[in-house]
Amino acid sequence: MAQAKKKRNSKHRGNAAGVVETRGRTGRKLSDREQAKNKAASGTKRGGGGGRPVRAPSWRSAATRSMVAVVIFVAVLVLLLKQPINSILPVAALMLIFYVPLSYYTDRWLYQRRLAKDAGGGKAKR
Repeated sequence: MAQAKKKRNSKHRGNAAGVVETRGRTGRKLSDREQAKNKAASGTKRGGGGGRPVRAPSWRSAATRSMVAVVIFVAVLVLLLKQPINSILPVAALMLIFYVPLSYYTDRWLYQRRLAKDAGGGKAKR
């Protein structure tokens, strides 16, 4: 049996790149109270990355990051540059001893900078 009415076409059509752009809000304007409520619920500042919460730096995370960097360094030297592994291990140990504190103090500096930015209303302390 044939369809009695033609189905209504969707108003969301793609552009030349194939991206479908939606029209956005077309209803009544929000009152001041509704706008404030939506802004408070979103919890993001202008231009801020309100994604993940900021975690304090730890020695464990610094050690893990440093280990990954040293393993990648050793793998590159052994696999690509064909260096003998017994000559690379002392250099890898030295790198690890250097990288762990460097990584921790860099994380700590970035963490304190982020806290100062959040507390100071967008301006970091110097």
